[in-house]
Amino acid sequence: MIDVNQLRKGTTFLEDGQIYKVLTYQHIKPGRGNATIRVKVRNMRTGATVELTYNSGTQVQDVDVESHTVEYLYDDGELLTFMDLETYEQPQIRKDVFGDDALYLKEGLQLKLSSYEGEIIDYELPKTVDMKVVESEMAVAGDTAVNPQKKVTTESGLVVQVPMFINVGDVIRINTEEGTYSTRVN
Repeated sequence: MIDVNQLRKGTTFLEDGQIYKVLTYQHIKPGRGNATIRVKVRNMRTGATVELTYNSGTQVQDVDVESHTVEYLYDDGELLTFMDLETYEQPQIRKDVFGDDALYLKEGLQLKLSSYEGEIIDYELPKTVDMKVVESEMAVAGDTAVNPQKKVTTESGLVVQVPMFINVGDVIRINTEEGTYSTRVN
């Protein structure tokens, strides 16, 4: 058990049979009375985001989350298959768990999967991924006044705004947190 005052961003805890991960933490101290703790959390099983409020001094059940480095293998249309780099087990996860983040996955990409009692509850993508450009819209210099950009499609189907000099066949680095172009790799 941990005190709610110890909840910080990234902390995982169990309440009413649900596993929550703290997204934001706020300590509210009114002029009189006890302080309250307001946390915005994501339900790790359903993906729903909710706000919870606790009185100071309340305790919640902390959770021991195991992290494993895995390598992405393939997508069979419904399930994404990974390989644990230590045990060589091949966990499969429903594609909808990743949502739009599935577009950052490509064969050989390493990421972290977090599990609780054998159930995979979270993933952590690398900060950047390198993707090959397979399609580019036609853009002409002079179309815009400042910082001209165009849209390209990567090998995974991800669409990104890039500078005009990026062409089909180039490999670009993409920031996975913001979904933006970082640099050309080759």
